[in-house]
Amino acid sequence: MKFGKKTAFVGLVAASALVFAGCAGGDVVEEGSDGGSSDGEMYIAMVSKGFQHQFWQAVKTGAEERADELGVKITFEGPAAETEIASQLEMLTAAIDKNPDAIAYAALDPEACVAPLEQAKSKDIPVVYFDAPCNGEVGLSLSATDSNVAGALAADHMAELIGGEGQVAIVGHSQINSTGVDRRDGFVDQMEAEYPDIEIVDIQYGDGDHLKSADIAKTMIAAYPDLKGIYGTNEGSAIGVVNAVNELNLEKGKITIVGFDSGAAQINAIKDGTMAGAITQDPIGIGAQVVQAAYDAANGESVDEFYDTGSYWYDASNIDDEKIAAVLYE
Repeated sequence: MKFGKKTAFVGLVAASALVFAGCAGGDVVEEGSDGGSSDGEMYIAMVSKGFQHQFWQAVKTGAEERADELGVKITFEGPAAETEIASQLEMLTAAIDKNPDAIAYAALDPEACVAPLEQAKSKDIPVVYFDAPCNGEVGLSLSATDSNVAGALAADHMAELIGGEGQVAIVGHSQINSTGVDRRDGFVDQMEAEYPDIEIVDIQYGDGDHLKSADIAKTMIAAYPDLKGIYGTNEGSAIGVVNAVNELNLEKGKITIVGFDSGAAQINAIKDGTMAGAITQDPIGIGAQVVQAAYDAANGESVDEFYDTGSYWYDASNIDDEKIAAVLYE
C-alpha cells in the first residue's frame, strides 16, 4: 500500500531494545519471548522511533491502555535516539522472527524498512504503521497526525504573533522522516501562500537533539539580527531553541518561538513566556488507534488507510482548557 504525499516517506529508528512491562495498560511481553502466547492470546509487536521523548512514552501509554481493553499482549521497543536506524531495523527483524499476530511500526527511514517488512508479508504477518510509514506495499494502515495540516497551523499562529511580516527560521528534526519533512513543508507552503511579507531565511536540522538544536538556534540568531521567530518541529528541536534564547539571556518574547509536541519543558516555557505556543498531537490516541488497527488486521477485518488523530494549538491562554489538557503530556 502506498500512502499519499503527507505520509509517503518515513522511517523508524531503533537502537536499544527497550521493552517495558508492568505499566497501567495491557500485558507487555518480555523481551526474549517467542511472541505468541501459549494460551492463544493475541500478540502485537510494536517498534517505535524512539523512547527518549515524552511523546513516545505517551504513545506507549495509549497502546497499553487499548491492549488492556482488547485483552492482547504487546511489546513496545524503541531506540535511544531517532538517528539509530540500524538498531531500529534490528528490533524490527527480531520482532518479525517472533511471529507476532501483527506488527505496528513507526519508520525512521522509509526505504531501509522495505526489505524487512517484505519478510513480514511473506510470513502473512499484517503490518500497520503509526506516526510515520515505510515505503512499499506492505503496510495496511497509518495512525498519525496529518503533519502538513499541523505545519500550516503552526505557520498561521507564527504569522499572527509576529504581525504578518519579518524574518523567521526553522529548526527541523529530520530531512528524511515524513513527520519532519511534512511539518516543515506544511509551514513553508502556508507561509508562501498566505503571508508574502514573511521571509523564511534559514532551515537547519538538529535531529531532535536539544544540544544540537540549541547550537543551531544560536547560529541563526547571530546570523540574522532582525530575526522575529523560530519554529521547532518537534519536542527536542523546540526545547533546543528555548535553551538557546535562555543561554543568550534574550528578553522573553524577543524571538517568537513556536514549537511542536508537548512535554514538561515546553509547557513550562509557555507558562513563563519564553515560548509563544506549540502544536500538540494526541500521542495517547495514536497508540490506542494503532493497536486497534493491528488487532483488527490480525482478525482479518478491514482497516482504514489513514487515521488522522488530530493536531491542536496551545498557548498560555488555553493550556488549561479541558480539551487541550487532554492532549498534553508531561
